[in-house]
Amino acid sequence: MRHRRGRFWKPLFREQSPTTVEAAAASFPSPAGTGKDAARDGYTLPWKSMVDVFKFKSVKKLTVIPLLAVTHDMSRKGLTKKLARIRSAEDGIDLGVIPSKPSWRNFDYEELAAATNNFSDENLVGKGGHAEVYIGHLSDGQVIAVKRLMKNEKDAADRAGDFLTELGIIAHINHPNATRLIGFGVDRGLYFVLQFASHGSLSTLLFESECLDWKIRFKVAVGVADGLHYLHQECPRRIIHRDIKASNILLNENYEAEENDSCCDELQISDFGLAKWLPNKWANHVVFPIEGTFGYLAPEYFMHGIVDEKTDVFAFGVLLLELITGRRAVDSDSRQSLVTWAKPFLDTNNIKGLADPRLGEEYNPIEMKRAMVTACMCVHHLSSKRPYMNQVVQLLKGEETIIEPKKSLVTQKSLLLEACDLEDYTCSNYLKDLNRHRQMIME
Repeated sequence: MRHRRGRFWKPLFREQSPTTVEAAAASFPSPAGTGKDAARDGYTLPWKSMVDVFKFKSVKKLTVIPLLAVTHDMSRKGLTKKLARIRSAEDGIDLGVIPSKPSWRNFDYEELAAATNNFSDENLVGKGGHAEVYIGHLSDGQVIAVKRLMKNEKDAADRAGDFLTELGIIAHINHPNATRLIGFGVDRGLYFVLQFASHGSLSTLLFESECLDWKIRFKVAVGVADGLHYLHQECPRRIIHRDIKASNILLNENYEAEENDSCCDELQISDFGLAKWLPNKWANHVVFPIEGTFGYLAPEYFMHGIVDEKTDVFAFGVLLLELITGRRAVDSDSRQSLVTWAKPFLDTNNIKGLADPRLGEEYNPIEMKRAMVTACMCVHHLSSKRPYMNQVVQLLKGEETIIEPKKSLVTQKSLLLEACDLEDYTCSNYLKDLNRHRQMIME
């Protein structure tokens, strides 16, 4: 389950935010097709800070997230009017501010209710802290997954902000290894309508069924790495997922196909509810409160709220260890983290001690070695020592690559890391903090 740190924690720095609607509108990117920010699939969406407009009905509380609409009026006056329209949304979401792709459908409640048997318990296939997922069948026979945001402790404005943020991020994603959205619904609730993954999550296949073949595990690792590389470096906007874990990797019916052995196009990185957009000029982002899943959280993130590409790299390293070992990120009995358990085997290059005993000798030793080395680098307690995802892909595919730390630059990130004393942060410090963090969760 996702964990949210308590209110006692305060971030060291906060990003500066626009204080007026006009200032927000002034910082929108150029119109579609102009400049290097133009979207790579032929259209573009303007981005800006909007969630707290829903939360506080005030332009003084804007934080940086994607703007939630495709608009033909890209003038400053037009954008100002659009921001004002969002501010006035009290009883629902104005369809004029919802992101859209030509292929997306706007579903009404009756159609979704009919598809899911009135959202019956028999159709419920998953439930998290903020959403429920139902299997559904459309009138044309198409099988879908309907993600319904739950009415929990958040008020309607918060839920609307979360919904539009996630939708705005998904609108910029076009990759075979990322979630595939069919449409959405805003009638009597907030809904994402997604392509149904017939084989469920990696978590179910890896931990709750018969032993998953190493060949499939390695294909999944490469597929997830490719997807993250796209989000970090090839997507029109840099996106940090923040919740990479086995249960958020979904597999389709052809995931066992023999063709394309070196990759896996039949998996999807799902659930962008915690995802953050990272502007190109920013080295990182500081967020509060801390959200995510214990066992996958990078130390600089759960200690100081620092989010960048290396946040996902760490979580991918934990996922890779799960694929190698067949063990969960946190042991359900001992509550020991997988990183802590695996460290002695990684330090001594003990493949047999680390590999899932259910595999026996049924694995490619070269691939296993690549995966082990890559995982060891990804879960390094210092973010500066972790590779980027393009380097991870090269390592897993056996392409020659030299991982060298970049030259130090005086950037926001370097100043922030210096202030946090993370460069003096040792592995033993990290293991102690893991235990301290676990105790906070269990209390």
